[in-house]
Parts: sequence; structure tokens; C-alpha cells
Amino acid sequence: MAVRVKLRILRNDKSVDVIALVNSGYEADSPQILIPVFTARDLGLWPPPLEALEDIFETAGGPLRVWVVRGGGIVKVLTEDIESKEVRVDIVISPLADEPLISDKLAGVLEIAVEDFAEGLWRFRWEPKEKLRRSVRK
Repeated sequence: MAVRVKLRILRNDKSVDVIALVNSGYEADSPQILIPVFTARDLGLWPPPLEALEDIFETAGGPLRVWVVRGGGIVKVLTEDIESKEVRVDIVISPLADEPLISDKLAGVLEIAVEDFAEGLWRFRWEPKEKLRRSVRK
């Protein structure tokens, strides 16, 4: 199992709720959410807007061509009993992604503390250690 959380991504007057994978291997210099093309379409970001910068990300599977919209949106975690603070993010659009990915930096600013990747357990850092949340199913 992995840790997935429900996120709301806001971009201008559009919003979309997604299930996103917390990916500790997705190292970034800024809070980033990597999204598939179909999510980018829902947010009005496909085809990529003029402000999107084409880039190549080095991944375990080899080079990946992406488009980055710096500060392009706001995200927050949605749970059954609370919402996280809102965080401004860089939106990264990948034509190969099949689900949204949360970068290490974004997980940090959203205060997501993974307790057990194998069991899919997490909590917010400010919650008691006994308050374990289960991964959301895709």
C-alpha cells in the first residue's frame, strides 16, 4: 500500500478534487503537485498556457518532459474531519502520469507525517501520534 490523500487543487476560478500519492522520492526545490493531462484539462491548463515552462525531469524511469506553471495553483488536504491550510504550489503537468503526485516539499508544507508507508498510515504533524489516518483509495 502507499499513502494517498484527497486534495483540492484550485486554479483561478476552477477547482478539482483528486486523490494524490505522497511520493517521498519526488524531490523538489519548491512545493509541487505533478498532475496528469486529464487533470490539467479540468483546471484549464491543457494545452499548456504561455506561462508554462517546458522542462525535463530526471526520474528513475529516465528523462520526463513536463510543463511547469510556477505558483500556478493552491492545494489543501481534505479529510473526513478537517482541512489543511492552503498552500501555493507549482503545478507540473506530465503527459505520462496516471495520478497526481505530491512532492517531498509539498508534503512538508502541508504538514503530512507518514507513519507507515506499507500500511498507508499518516497524520498531520500537529496531531497526536495516536491520531492515525488511513490512505484514501484510488
